[in-house]
Amino acid sequence: MMAKPQKRYVCQACGSVSMRWAGQCGDCAEWNTLVEDVAQVVTPFAARHSLQAGGRAFALTGLDSPAALPARMASGIAELDRALGGGFVAGSATLIGGDPGIGKSTLLLQAAAKLASAGRAVVYISGEEAADQVRLRAQRLGLGGAPVQLATATSVRDILTTLGDLPSPKGVAKGDLPSPKGVANGNSPPDLVVIDSIQTMHSDLIEGAPGTVSQVRASAQELIRFAKMHGSALVLVGHVTKDGSIAGPRVLEHMVDTVLSFEGERSHQYRILRAIKNRFGGTDEIGVFAMAEGGLGEVGNPSSLFLTTRGAAVTGTCVFPALEGTRPVLVEVQALTVRLASGATPRRAVVGWDAGRLAMLLAVLEARCGLSLSSAEVYLNIAGGYRVSDPAADLAVAAALVSAWSERAIPADVIAFGEVALSGEVRAVAHAGLRLKEAAKLGFASALMPAAAKGEKGGLTQSHFGSLGALVDHLIGR
Repeated sequence: MMAKPQKRYVCQACGSVSMRWAGQCGDCAEWNTLVEDVAQVVTPFAARHSLQAGGRAFALTGLDSPAALPARMASGIAELDRALGGGFVAGSATLIGGDPGIGKSTLLLQAAAKLASAGRAVVYISGEEAADQVRLRAQRLGLGGAPVQLATATSVRDILTTLGDLPSPKGVAKGDLPSPKGVANGNSPPDLVVIDSIQTMHSDLIEGAPGTVSQVRASAQELIRFAKMHGSALVLVGHVTKDGSIAGPRVLEHMVDTVLSFEGERSHQYRILRAIKNRFGGTDEIGVFAMAEGGLGEVGNPSSLFLTTRGAAVTGTCVFPALEGTRPVLVEVQALTVRLASGATPRRAVVGWDAGRLAMLLAVLEARCGLSLSSAEVYLNIAGGYRVSDPAADLAVAAALVSAWSERAIPADVIAFGEVALSGEVRAVAHAGLRLKEAAKLGFASALMPAAAKGEKGGLTQSHFGSLGALVDHLIGR
């Protein structure tokens, strides 16, 4: 008699397994992350038979063995290639996630159309939309003539069978192509395969409905194995949870080679494609796009999106040169302070920055610089909906707060950057010269920066500060 599959619960955050459901994971202490899964049935006889059967020996190589850089397949979209590290890599798996309606399918359809028009074999598999819906979107974007091979399917077995029996690209004879393992009749595998989305795929080797932990893991594993064996670049579209993380098991991010996050607000036209993980390139690179009627357009100068019109100086504003990978992006920090009557409870509101870091900076300003901010409401905003995580923003935020509190405007052609310690010391940050050069390109004239960064070249007049107190004295003239 066959053993009955036993239910278990897998944590989506850390991957730990529990035999009972609980509201909180006992290993990582995250709440509501345990999801039901079906464990594979392994009998003692099957396990002993599998071990006795023996395996296949493989060759070992040394670290000094020659290794060539992977060949890149440019998508034709420069901002996408920047985030990928230069383009798609043959045999790689890329996972892209983002909020519903942010433009994931639009971006991938544009990339697929450009690659197909360049003579590449591209397959677009949609599990959420009908083929006619995808075709109508392509026509609306002006891509209806691109030779993209389109299908609607959710069965992984059917998809792999179809991919292994595709005809050769137009203009290439079958005899000119090698026959990869598992591909019959000399047919060539596609150069790019887009699966939209992995949560809709279903593998008949695993019990459970599409979207469950076991189905997502098994479906992704089979698709990635096909891509590795046949040299196809695989792109998986992933849903996200309400907190912005990619839905499904955390192991899915470990299985793929590249993880891209598509960010942005529907109320703003810009979109940011951020590389979170990349085995073939650098992380923290971004590609910037603007949503328009004709689809996603590339933004060559992202600073123009996040800077307001630089006219007369306004109190409570300061420009910060953020660094995203190797790309500097200038953003405007806006601050507002409101003095309250004695006894009232002040409010702190932050948009686009870490609220805990703001609380720390306010404490340093009060304890080290003598500013009375404990009885004032403080509001902080990063213009344009941009989110800053760079610690070098401390000095720009402090300058905006001091300007708002003292009602003395910072000149419109000034930037500020530097990290602030709890002692009030202003510390140096990485790539100061790159930040200065980008600001000089956009017409800025001077910079407020750490004293440790003296000697950096960038074409701007530099004012150096060793402590936050010195910056406060400089701004309010005391």
